[in-house]
Formats: sequence, structure tokens, C-alpha cells
Amino acid sequence: MLNGHNLSKTMLRKSVLMIIFNYCKYRTIGPKFINLNHAKRRNLHISSICFGDPTKSKDIVIYENFEAIKEKNKKTYLEMLKIFGERDVHRRGHVEFIYSALKNMESFGVHKDLEVYKALVDVLPKGKFIPTNIFQAEFMHYPKQQQCAIDLLEQMEDNGVMPDYEMEDILLNIFGRRGYPLRKFWRMMYWMPKFKNLSPWPLPSEIPNDIFELAKLAVERISSIDIQSKISVYQTADIQDAVEDTWIVSGQSITQQKLLSEHNVKQPVYVEGSFQIWIKNKLVNYFILRADPKPIPKEDYDPDDVSHINVPLFGFTPPSKKSLMTRPSVHEQEDGVVLAVCVTGTSGRDSLLSWIRHLEADGNPALAEIPVVFTLRAPEKEIATADANEEENSIEKM
Repeated sequence: MLNGHNLSKTMLRKSVLMIIFNYCKYRTIGPKFINLNHAKRRNLHISSICFGDPTKSKDIVIYENFEAIKEKNKKTYLEMLKIFGERDVHRRGHVEFIYSALKNMESFGVHKDLEVYKALVDVLPKGKFIPTNIFQAEFMHYPKQQQCAIDLLEQMEDNGVMPDYEMEDILLNIFGRRGYPLRKFWRMMYWMPKFKNLSPWPLPSEIPNDIFELAKLAVERISSIDIQSKISVYQTADIQDAVEDTWIVSGQSITQQKLLSEHNVKQPVYVEGSFQIWIKNKLVNYFILRADPKPIPKEDYDPDDVSHINVPLFGFTPPSKKSLMTRPSVHEQEDGVVLAVCVTGTSGRDSLLSWIRHLEADGNPALAEIPVVFTLRAPEKEIATADANEEENSIEKM
């Protein structure tokens, strides 16, 4: 009986508490519904007068995609970012917008501009993506937005753009200290300064678009294997009966001139090419003057010959006989001897013939007696001009 009495009292208490809870709940919500039902219907005005800066212009702005922009430069690119940031407070669709902006950076010529990358990262909303506990931090809180920022940093790394500490502050305000984009930033700041000046052939930060300047950089890089190499610039117009009027950038060292003077006049030398060398993202075609490889003298040794057996005395073995030979230079390779290298303005056969005539007049008189064979091959289609293709086709027919 006692247990049943206590059970009834407990149920009574719960029912009383539920009545009080429902009364308090509907007492606060009920008047709101009553006011909404009896209120007059009003029009909702959402305009820049109420929510924006009244000093700004109220003109209608037409938003276009990046492909529709006719004047593509840094100013219009930053203007597109500004328009997107002012369009919506919540910045809906920011991930798709950033991916579209990254895709069109090269067409606007801003794919190596740090200021543009910082403005693009700044499109992401601040504070919303910061993890608040360890589980959100480790399980990639808002993975779509974090991966978008990581892809942006990877594109910076691919284009050789080194971030600065302002970029770190922007990422810190967006994703917090435990975000994956900030970890990617720290790794970039550790490795990119180490690789920036690691190349033995330093180049200017801005590569010139002039093919003549690129040719000089390419020949200097190829000829850097010999510190005595000399870079010379010739003009085909200086050669009598020259068909083409262009420039020639040639590289040759004193050692190569000596090898050419010692070359057998009955053996031909070959003009080969075109070969390719990359100067950052610029491609340059070059040609070489090559001779056949020199035979390496080999000592005849018969392992079965027992007529001259060296008997050691008290553990002492007399040194074996060795023959002396001249050490080959860096230009004497297994596949041939490189005698000179050049880049011409047209990569045509006539310009290469003018190059040989210039080499003959510039300290290589042996070329007047040595037969020269041109073994040229047509360059790749995507890097050849129309004039170059016509010249190479005429060479192949000859």
C-alpha cells in the first residue's frame, strides 16, 4: 500500500509540473500569434536605403562571369572580387566563385600576383569556419571551404608565389589556428624559401617576353658547364648572300675551339637540332655543332696470360703498370663532342649556315676545310610558328 501511495503522489507531481510548464510556454508564445493574426498586412521593404550606406550610388549593377569580361587585367579582376563581396552579406556561393576565379587567373594575367591571391582568400566569410572543439578541428570543420582554400594555396605554390604574414592573418581569421589551410600555409613558408634560391642558374623574377633575351638566358645556362665559355651575338646580315635577316646567339669556349682545331678535316661535323630548353615557363629551341665521339684507348689485357706473375715478397705487392692518357673535357661525351651551341631568331637552315660562317671568322678557321652536315628535325607543332614550319618543310624536301 505504501508503494502505491508514493507512486500516485509522484504522478500527481509530474502532472502538475507539466501543466505549469505548458502554461508558461503558451503564455509567452500565444500573444505573438494573436498579434500576427490581427496585425495589418504591410509591405516588406528591403533596399540599400535601409541596410546600406546612403552615400553610395543606387545604380543597378550587372554581374557577369569572368569569361564574359572583354578587358582582362588586374583592375577588372579585383573589381569582380569587390562586386561579389558587396553583393551579399552572407556571400553565398563563395566556394564556386573562388574556383571560377582561380580558373581564369591566367587569362587575366594575375596568376603570379600575391595581392590578388590575398583578395581572393578574403572573399571567404570570417569566423564562421573556426572549429570550437577538438573533434571539429581534427575532422575538418567545413571541409568544402577548407579544401577550397588549400587548392588556392596549391595554385600559389605551383606558380611560385610565396605568401606573406598578411596571408597568415587572413587565414587565421577565417579558419582559426587549427584549420588545415593554416597548416598548409606553415609548410609553404618552411619549404618555399629553401627552394627559392636553390637553382644554380638564377633567373629574374619576371621572365622577359622578348625571344632574344630568352635566347641569351638559354645559351648562358647551357654554356655554364664551362666557365671559359663566351657568349657572342651575330647578325646574319653581316654574311654575304644571306637569305634571312635575323640574330644569332652563340656560345663557345676556348676548349671547344681547341677541339675543333684538332679535328680531322676528313671527318664531318654535324649541326643538330632543334633541342628544347625551358626557361621557367618559356620554351626555347637551340642547336649544337657536334663531332663524332673520340675512340677511347683500351689496354690489351689477357687474364689467362701467366708469363708475368707478380710474386709478393713478405706481403708486398709491386704496383701494376699503368698507361697515361689525356683526361677528356666536359665537352667530350659518349655520344659525341659538342663544339658549339646557338639559338637563332628563325631556327632556319640559312641562319644556321650563317652561324657556321661566323664561327669560321671568329677563331675557327678549320671550319673552312671541315665538311658540315645539317641533320635538322622539324620542331613540335605547338611551339612552331607558321614561318618556321614552312622553312622546315622546305629543308626536309631538300
